[in-house]
Amino acid sequence: MGPLKGVKVLDLSRILAGPWATQVLADFGAEVWKVERPGVGDDTRSWGPPYFNSSNGETAPQSAYFLSANRGKHSLCLDITNPAERKKLYKLIERADIVVENFKVGGLAKYQLDYDSVKAHKPDIIYCSITGFGQTGPDAANAGYDAMVQARGGLMSITGEPEQAQKVGVAVADLMTGMYAVSGILAALHHRNQTGEGQYIDLALLDTQVAWLANQNMNYLVGGEVPLRQGTAHPNIVPYQAFHAQDGEFMLAVGNDRQFTDCAEVIGLPELAKDSRFITNALRVKNRLALLPLLTARFVLKPVAYWLDALSQVKVPCGPINNLAQVFEDRQVQHRQMQFDLPHPHLGSVPMVANPLKFSKTPIEYHKAPPTLGEDSALFDDEG
Repeated sequence: MGPLKGVKVLDLSRILAGPWATQVLADFGAEVWKVERPGVGDDTRSWGPPYFNSSNGETAPQSAYFLSANRGKHSLCLDITNPAERKKLYKLIERADIVVENFKVGGLAKYQLDYDSVKAHKPDIIYCSITGFGQTGPDAANAGYDAMVQARGGLMSITGEPEQAQKVGVAVADLMTGMYAVSGILAALHHRNQTGEGQYIDLALLDTQVAWLANQNMNYLVGGEVPLRQGTAHPNIVPYQAFHAQDGEFMLAVGNDRQFTDCAEVIGLPELAKDSRFITNALRVKNRLALLPLLTARFVLKPVAYWLDALSQVKVPCGPINNLAQVFEDRQVQHRQMQFDLPHPHLGSVPMVANPLKFSKTPIEYHKAPPTLGEDSALFDDEG
């Protein structure tokens, strides 16, 4: 009963960016048909361990990676290189509202599954192509992978400690591309509802990675200086970083001058808020090297729990640096029901992480676990 009830999506994508987008659409109530290679399926089915195993051992184990991005979908095994199989696929296309694919540029044209071919059968189709570098340009034909795009798109230049570049711990270029795909598809769907026109969406991992650097992009374009890696520190706000306490680390995020005044009171150095070097955030950014040692010397005197309690009482943003076990034990995460179990026809039930959106009129209903390979092929064969 989600907001996209009645919308049908043909998912020709695999790995993460495309499947992440189509999983969100499925969460919103769309009917998603995931087309997979017979006998092999989405590459991420074999990306493990860890794997989730059935209690009776009769069903092939499901990789955690695949489970993370394929909730709510129907799995159909179709060989797109086979003309007879493509006829089945075209029957689905005629019923679909949206096609999502992440083949290499031109890769689907030889199978008459590119946008122009599909549009000839379904003029109002919304067709989203996700590639590493887009449909045009000198590198359009190249394959794109998340870690390489994080590097080339600038993210690794601002991530990690000064002496060592780091990639982010999840495939954020893929995930952000998936989310841009969702927003673009919904915008195109709104346009089609108004005009009756479908359209083509050309979406690239590299474009996405460049786009979402946000304030770091503008720091360079406005200030003319190339941003550097600063670990947990923020380039535009001070103090806004991790600090060592007596028994561990915590994150402090002082977002305005009032919060800095209260922070200074809590640590027993109220004079810092009156110091001409630190009165405003702009001055604290300029004089961060003078301020940070003064804060560090105080924070190491008490344990993390003390500082989190004392700072929270005066509404200075701060938080623990949780591992994933601690994340799912967090009282707020539990209250928001961010982890749940979804019944699976072959595996009993599988743990899932909830979609963060909370709709008041069309709440998300999780109706289908990530499918086993070809789980729904017979159903769609019967439908013709």
